[in-house]
Order: sequence, then structure tokens, then C-alpha cells
Amino acid sequence: MRGDAGMMILIARRRAALKARDGISWHEEPRGVRHLYDLSLDRFRRQLANVDALPQLCVLGVASGLLTGAVMVVFRSLLSAGAWLLMPHGNIESFEALSPYVRSLSPIVAVSLIGLWLWRQPPQARKIGIAHVIERLSYHQGRFPLRNWINQWWIGIVSVIGGLSAGREGPAIHLAAAASSGLGQRLRLPHNSLRVLVGCGTAAGISVSFNTPIAGVIFAMEVVLMEYTTAGFLPVILASSTGAVIAQLVYGSDPAFQVPPVSLGSLINLPWIILTALVIGLLAGLFVHVARSSYLEAVPGWLRLAMVGVAVGSVAWWYPQVQGMGYDTLGATLTGSVATDVLIAVAVGKLLLTAGAVACGVSVSIIGPVLVVGAAAGALCGMLGGWLWPQVASDAAFYAMLGMAAMMGAVLQAPLAALMALLELTHNPNIILPGMLSVSVAMLTSRQVCGCQGFFVTQTQHGLHRLQQPLMQALSRVAVPAVMERSVVRTQRRVTLEQARKLLDDKPIWLVITRDSEDEPPLALKAADLARALLDEQWLRESRLDLLEIPGQRLELAPIHLQATLSEAFDRLNDYGVDALYVQHTTAPMIQKISGIITRSAIENYYRYKR
Repeated sequence: MRGDAGMMILIARRRAALKARDGISWHEEPRGVRHLYDLSLDRFRRQLANVDALPQLCVLGVASGLLTGAVMVVFRSLLSAGAWLLMPHGNIESFEALSPYVRSLSPIVAVSLIGLWLWRQPPQARKIGIAHVIERLSYHQGRFPLRNWINQWWIGIVSVIGGLSAGREGPAIHLAAAASSGLGQRLRLPHNSLRVLVGCGTAAGISVSFNTPIAGVIFAMEVVLMEYTTAGFLPVILASSTGAVIAQLVYGSDPAFQVPPVSLGSLINLPWIILTALVIGLLAGLFVHVARSSYLEAVPGWLRLAMVGVAVGSVAWWYPQVQGMGYDTLGATLTGSVATDVLIAVAVGKLLLTAGAVACGVSVSIIGPVLVVGAAAGALCGMLGGWLWPQVASDAAFYAMLGMAAMMGAVLQAPLAALMALLELTHNPNIILPGMLSVSVAMLTSRQVCGCQGFFVTQTQHGLHRLQQPLMQALSRVAVPAVMERSVVRTQRRVTLEQARKLLDDKPIWLVITRDSEDEPPLALKAADLARALLDEQWLRESRLDLLEIPGQRLELAPIHLQATLSEAFDRLNDYGVDALYVQHTTAPMIQKISGIITRSAIENYYRYKR
């Protein structure tokens, strides 16, 4: 007991010394005035490891917004340059001005270029888009391969300019999220901050694409991060706002679409709104089922690419409105200047062409096409309602806007993101009430009648977003340095009495014992057990102590990196079947230093008391 009491005093002193070592400078002044913090990068990393590192995360949010804004300006400039070279009047949407031969051949050329680019690349390198972002966040701690990022530039530009049914939002989100994550990797930030940077890049990418900063924030939190927390919201808001400022400086403050003023009018329209939402929910279910179809997996890759190019080219011969992003068609639909047969071709043809491209392995962006398809389907339902009840029916443009939001919400299973996009694109708060009804009914129809979950979640590995699990979500917010015990000393298995006493001079909590064989994992021994052994006459008679023989608590260890999150540590404990991990980091090439120990009980206690 005397040895334990002494060790507790030494431990308290050691922890006080650790506080000073961690960069906080204290000065003996009246009322405990604190001096300035050490502003080193190492301290910034340690602060980010904690769940309440809100100021540091906000700094990252602003940096992410600036970086993402620059990347998106480059991406959109490349699209504009391609349109200037290849499209009539330099308009990226002017497929109607091309001859039928040219616009029918362009998708075939596009898929050929994509196929040649990806021909010799492994399957993992071909993963791009929003589903890839979610997968990297869920299973790879938000770290992105450079090869996939480069592939996204090429495929994103070729698919849009080449006339496939594709949008620019998926590439924008992938490029932005990976660039933001790359910033964190470059600074060797803990992995819990990388996931926030991924959310920041996602929000800024949506914000710059549509000039909808609020919808970008909600999309990032609802679809990618799948959580709503203050520590997550504020940096994402700052990133989205910063990206929107850069976009407005370059492209102006006009919204992505010019929307006429519309309103609900009579409440008699509500039943027809519900029927419209039911139809759109069924269309959303059809889209997801076609995109997820596995019937084409046995078909050779070159043949699948050819099928996509020929299908788009065939429909484009008569209806070029199905090509590209379709924003010009969407704008015309909202103003009521699109013919009925074109609306049918867009609502059905663009839906099947986009979903079919995904099913064939061409990772095109679906958000833009989904909005266009929903607007066309909504306009058709509105026209039918106007024909049935001309005295009370709302304008077809009103139903087009509702269809746009309902389709987005039903396909993504993201109601708030769809409603925020509707509000920011229309600048009309009066449309929110019918919009809420439309999105809710369409989502329920898609989910319950068609059995569809969120499109991007079903596209990820195992069809499960890892962060949907509450335990993993909570542990992913914190990095290992926030919980680990830093007071450790590394030692050999056999030591002399003098060496044993020197080990205790630093007042450690744990001793990390290296085994005789390099293949055997190290062990952790409580320093208090060694101190107790040095008070025992039996062990004092030994010339050398075997730290694996003295009585005490010993834990088998497995390694974990300093940047890892608690969720990674939890998985590592289960994978190795151990109860503790030693935390290591690289101090120089080929030199690893042990920074601390984290036990299973420390992780469990954190989740129990801090969540």
C-alpha cells in the first residue's frame, strides 16, 4: 500500500509535467492569468484530436472552402474551355444546335475515351463520384487515392462535354472532398479532422455548383457525414459559405436556374400534389432499381460502354435534351416552354439513360439528371392537372419545382437537402409547405413501395454506411491522442535493478516491454507493479529482473497510428484480440516512436461518459 501511495503522488506530478510539456505556458500571477498558447502545428494536431476542437475545425473549414472554391473554378473553367472548342456558340448545353449525326456519335466517342483511359487500370482505381466519397469516409478514414482523383477530372469532363446523361455535381463533390482531405493529409492531421474536411469539401462543392450554400451544408451532413453536431456543422457552414463567396466573385450571384414566381393557390391542389408525389416516388424507385441492377455484370466491360454510348446516341438523334447536364431543359421546363413530347422523353429517357449508365459501370453524376427528370415529370403531372381542373390548378411550373425536390429527396433519401435546394433555387418560401408534402410522400413511396434506400448508401461497400452505427459515429469524432495515456516508457524484457529504478525516474504509468523475438507483440506492464516489486526482498536478491515474471497486470499490445480515430482503435482491438494498443508515430524516416497506450476500457469509458 505504501508503494501504491507513493506511485500515485509521482503520477500526479508526472501529469502536471505533461500539461506543461503539451504547450501550455503558466505563470504565477494573481487570479491565475494564463499566458499565450504555443501555436505550433503539433499543438494544433493535438487540439484537433479532441471532440470539442471547434475553433481549430472552423479554421480548417475556411481553408477547405478556399481550396475547394479554387478547385471548382478550375473544373468549371475546363468544362467551359471544352465547350468553347467543341460546342456551338461555346455553350456546354447546346446539343440541340448540333447535327443529328454529330450529337449521336458524341456519346460513343465519349465512352470510347473513357474506356481507353480506364482500360489498364485496376477496378479500385475506377471508383469515382459521391459513392466513392462515402466509401472512403466509411472505410478509409477519409483518405483518397490520387489516381481516382485524376480519373474523376477526366471522366467528369468527358462525360458532360461528350453528351452522356451526366451532371457536374458528382465530380465536383469528389474533387472537392478529396482536395480538402488532401490538405489534412499533407498536414498529417488526425483522422477525425479528415472526416470533417470531407464534409467541408462536399458542402463547398455543392455550394459552388448550384450557388446554394445552405443546401450544400445539409447535403454534406445528411448524405455524406450522416450526423448533425455543432462541431460538425460550423466548419461545414464556413466551408460552404467561403466556397459560395469565391463562386460569386467569379460567376456572379445569380442562381443556377431562373425561376418564375409561382404559388400554391387553392388548397384544392393538395390532393393532386400527393398524386404527383406518388408518381415521382415510383419513378425514383425505378431509377434506383435500374441503377442497382446486376444483370449486366457478366457482360464484358467494353460492350457495356458501347451499350451506353449507343443508347444515348439513339435517343439523342430525336431528343438531344437528354444529353449533358440538362440545365437548359430544366430552365425551360420551369418557364413552361418545353413541348409535351420532349417532357416525356426527358422524364423517361433521361431517367433510364442515367440509371443504365450507372448499371453499366460508367460513374456519371446523377444529381443534375435527377433534378431534370423530376422537373419534367412534375411538369407533366401539372399539365394533366391543368387539363382536368383548369379553374383551380396551379401552373405546371409550380409542379415542376415540386417534382424536382421530390425526385431528389426520394432518390437520395435526403429530405432536408432536397427542401433546402428547393428554397434556394426558387427564392420562394411559400413553396416550402407543398414541397414538404411532396418530398415526404415521394420518399415514403420510394422506400416503402419500391423498397429503395438512399442511392449512395446502397452503392457503397456492403450496402451499409458505416457511420450509421451510433458507436462508430461517436468514436469517429475523436482521435487517439485525446484518450491515450502518454506516460509510458519502453524497455527490454530483462533489466538490472539499477535500470529498473531508472525506468521509474520518469514516473510512467505503463512500461512497454519488448519481447525477445521481433515477431512477438510487445506487452504492457503497470509501472506500479514494478515499483511494488522493487520493495519486495525476494526480487531485490535477483541480479536481473525479468519483467514478464514479476507479479503484475500485463496486457498484450497491437500497434495503432497517432492519427487514428477511436473507431479505428476499437476495430484494431477486436481484429487483434487484445485489450490495449501502443500508439506510434514516425519521428524520422524508418524511426518509430511510441507516444502512448490506449486501452479498451479507456475507449469504453469515453463513449459511456462523453457521448
